Parts: sequence; structure tokens; C-alpha cells
Amino acid sequence: MKIYQLDAFTDKLFAGNPAAVVPLSEWLPDEQMQRIAAENNLAETAFYVKTEQENTYHIRWFTPTVEVDLCGHATLATGYVVFFLENEALETDQIYFNSRSGQLKVCRGENAWLTLDFPADVVQKANVQPPSLITSMGEKPLAIFKGKTDYMLVYETQAQIEALDPDFREMSSVPARGVIVTAPGDAEGDAVDFVSRFFGPQSGIDEDPVTGSAHTTLVPYWAEKLGKTELTARQLSKRGGYLRCKLNDNGETPARVDISGQVQLYLTGEIHL
Repeated sequence: MKIYQLDAFTDKLFAGNPAAVVPLSEWLPDEQMQRIAAENNLAETAFYVKTEQENTYHIRWFTPTVEVDLCGHATLATGYVVFFLENEALETDQIYFNSRSGQLKVCRGENAWLTLDFPADVVQKANVQPPSLITSMGEKPLAIFKGKTDYMLVYETQAQIEALDPDFREMSSVPARGVIVTAPGDAEGDAVDFVSRFFGPQSGIDEDPVTGSAHTTLVPYWAEKLGKTELTARQLSKRGGYLRCKLNDNGETPARVDISGQVQLYLTGEIHL
């Protein structure tokens, strides 16, 4: 079987978030896909199968330890594989992935930018807060929210986000997929509207380099906070990543979020089973 490894949400290699993508003609047993993801030892490995519908695919995502409901960077990477590596003669600029989170659209734009169309997460203030959520972080946030799968902690400054050094063993007991931390971007230098980091020891990844799905939570929050629907974002992991985002609140429930980024191909190989 073919396998690709790509860096998502970056314009250069060895940055952004690495993902593996495995095109399949039919599904492998779940246990085998989980073993492949564990062997790859990347934040996510995506598997996809073509459907009978035109330009439509089934997609599933696995961390080294669990299957997840939604993964942005691996979907972006899979879109790149479909558009530029497996179907070079593809005439359309829109493809669709059927997933555990519903149908997801990926659009191809200029200069190989790709845009994810994801459902926005609905968040609420977290009235019940696990004690380990704050103690593992080491610094109290301004506010705590809970989305469908993640907690989101809002801080005052970008410097606070950069300085956080969580206790991942303690954080692993927090009942969630992971923990998003965020703050407004600095007004100086290479400024963006907001910054974030994502910690997921519960899912086998202490810190995810760039988390597209977390921006379904982040974008609605910052759009309301900043009074704008088009936003730029940077994830402040060691590898780092840059995203362009847009909230499309056109009456749908939930609203939709556009998450745009670039992808770099690192490796093409074969899996022998």
C-alpha cells in the first residue's frame, strides 16, 4: 500500500504538523489501521477510501493510540494527496470527505492553498472544572470553556501561552480529548489575531504541533471577541503553524468554519503487510 507523509499548515518542510496518509481501495480491519498509526507514531494517520459518489471519499483518523472523530491537519494533508498526488488530472477544485463528524469539504485555491470547511464547535463556560485542569497548567486562565471534545483556556497574553509548561501526567486525567490554550496575538512583529497551543496526553500526543480541529472552537470565540469573521492564527508549538480562518455564520446550526493552510510533501513510500 502507498503511504505519504506530509507537513500541514506550513509553507516549508520540518514545520507545521506531520501526518501520514494511506489511500485504500477498501477498509482494513480497525485493529490493523490502529497498528499502522502506532507504527507511524505521528499525531495522526489518515486512511481514505473512494466512494461511488463523484469527488467523494470516506476518511478516518487514528492517533498512535485511538481513533478520533475529527482531525484538521490530516484532512488537509489528505486533500493534498487527492488533488496533487493521486488524482493529478482532477478537474474539480472541491472534494468531499464523509467522516464520523459528518461531511467535510476541502477546496483547492491559488498557490496550492487548501481550505477545510468544518462545522463550528459549540462551547459553553465550564461551570464544572476538573481540579487537574488548572493544576496541570500551572497558571490560572481568565476563563475556561468546554466544547464537544476539548476544554479551552483563555489567557491574557501571547507570552503566557508561550511560557506554559504543563504537567502532562496530571493533565492526562482531565476527561476530554485535549486542552486548548489561547490568547490574543501580539500587536507587534508578525502579528496574528490570536495564538494557541493544544495539549492531548489523553489521546497519546502531549503537544500537537498544529491542530486544525481546535480552530472549530477557537474561531467562533475569537470572531465574537474581536468583532470580525476573517482571522489569522498561529499555533505556537516548537514546529509552529500558520492558518487563515473564516467564520461562515449563514444561518446553519452549527455555523461553519473555513480553515486554510498549505501542505508540504515530505515522504512517499510503501507499507508491506
